[in-house]
Amino acid sequence: MFTKVHDMRTRIITSPFFGGDRVLGAILFENTMDREIEGKGSATFLWENKQIIPFLKVDKGLAPLENGAQVMKPNPGLDDLCKRGREKGIFGTKMRSVISMGNAEGVQAVVDQQFAVGKQICSHGLVPIIEPEIDINSPEKAEAEVLLKAALIKAMDALNEEEFIMLKLTLPEVDNFYKECIEHKKCVRVVALSGGYSRVVANERLAKQNGMVASFSRGLCEGLNQHQTKEEFDGMLNDSVQSIYDARKT
Repeated sequence: MFTKVHDMRTRIITSPFFGGDRVLGAILFENTMDREIEGKGSATFLWENKQIIPFLKVDKGLAPLENGAQVMKPNPGLDDLCKRGREKGIFGTKMRSVISMGNAEGVQAVVDQQFAVGKQICSHGLVPIIEPEIDINSPEKAEAEVLLKAALIKAMDALNEEEFIMLKLTLPEVDNFYKECIEHKKCVRVVALSGGYSRVVANERLAKQNGMVASFSRGLCEGLNQHQTKEEFDGMLNDSVQSIYDARKT
């Protein structure tokens, strides 16, 4: 099964329409990092052949819901994984938590854990993408965003001079809501997750956010399948990448 999944990821990465002219970075699963693309390690291929920055997903999934949020499961092997990532050419990491309600205790638990683990990742010379996803179907999405932004700014203010992070955030209800995060000196980049929105809707929301770029995994792959011809696959991928790129430029 993992071989078939890798074949699909390889098909995307090796497409002539997936390159550093429009794509800044790509997030790899551990299994993908440990495999090769055209005779090179996946991370090395991304940078050397595509000029795309490789990131590594490092979380081990979500803990049960508590106080309207799901923190990450324990990850005792993180230090070893970060070391292997550095050796294989990984630039940064990505880890996901989920916030379902506007519960201050739950939101704070997510941010506290994300930044504690983020600091651990920074100690390995990697840049962590902190991803406290807010459920797009939450009846308290806007309230959760208010709590989350305040907690994020406070956590970034506490980082030391050698620690820098990225943020991967759900597209907000209020346009340019995360302006302070985008402009924060400790934040390298704020990227938006599609979070279940269709690509069209995600692009519409992204176009209203100044300084935010896209990190759309589901949105990017929407409509792609293994049975398409090369022309069909590359054409759809090109249209997808261009639409997301244009939304970011707006």
